[in-house]
Amino acid sequence: MRMATWVEVGRIEDVPPGHAARVEIDSVPLAIFNLDGEFYCLDDTCSHAEASLSDGDLDTSRCAIECPLHGSAFSLQTGDPLSLPAVEPVRVHQIDTTDGVIRIALSEDAR
Repeated sequence: MRMATWVEVGRIEDVPPGHAARVEIDSVPLAIFNLDGEFYCLDDTCSHAEASLSDGDLDTSRCAIECPLHGSAFSLQTGDPLSLPAVEPVRVHQIDTTDGVIRIALSEDAR
């Protein structure tokens, strides 16, 4: 089993509550979300139509992000689509915010 490689991508104040940020690790676009102090990281590209999820609207009641292009919502916890037209999930990545630093470890099922 391969150990996760953690990459520092910023500080928690870079992503205020209720906001998102786009970063890249090894040319993989990622979206970081701050939902009331809880951080999540997903692939930044919608599985339906190549839109940037970090440009979408956070749905705090469902812990989800809504794609800005066609409105598909994805769970921030699992990456599963919660509404059509998307039917494929997006990858979820490990995120750590120890000492105010945002670190991400890419999921092993890299595309």
